Amino acid sequence: MIIRSLALLSRRLNQLSGALAMLLIAYLLCHILLEIVLRLFGTSTYVLDEFVGYAIATITFLGLGYSLERNGLIKVNILSDRLPEKYHWLLDTFISLVSFTMFFWVSCYWYINVSRSFKRNITSESIAETPLWIPEGMVLVGLGLLCLTLFVRILVLISTRHAPHIEINK
Repeated sequence: MIIRSLALLSRRLNQLSGALAMLLIAYLLCHILLEIVLRLFGTSTYVLDEFVGYAIATITFLGLGYSLERNGLIKVNILSDRLPEKYHWLLDTFISLVSFTMFFWVSCYWYINVSRSFKRNITSESIAETPLWIPEGMVLVGLGLLCLTLFVRILVLISTRHAPHIEINK
C-alpha cells in the first residue's frame, strides 16, 4: 500500500516535471525566434545564451526521472542478457541502488552549492544578473525527483521480485 502510494506520487511528480520540461522547450523556441527577429532590427535581448543554457540544464535534469520511469534511458543489456530472466530483478535492483547512491551523493553536494548561492546572493555576470540559486535549484529539483524515482524503483523491485511494468498511458 505504501509502495503503491509512493509510486503514484513519483509518477505524478514526474509527469509534472515532464510537462514543465515540454513548456521550457516551447520557451526556447519562442526566445530564439524573438532573438532572430530582434537581430533583424539591430537589437537583442542580450540574455539568449544565458537563459537558453539555464533552460537546457533544467530540461535535462527534470526529464531524468520521467525518462527513467518510462524506460526511456539508454540501457546496456550485456549482463542481463547472460542471466536467466528470473534474476533480472536482482541486477536491476543492484544497478538502481548504485545509481540512487551516486545521485543522492551528487544531490547532497549540489544542495550545498544551491544553498551557498542563495545565502551569498550570487548572481550571473550578465545584464540580467540572474540569481544563480534559481537555475541551480531547478537542477536540484530534477536530481531529487530522480532520486525519488530510483528509490521507488528499488522498493518495487524488492517487493515484487521482478522489473516494474511501465504503462506509459497512465
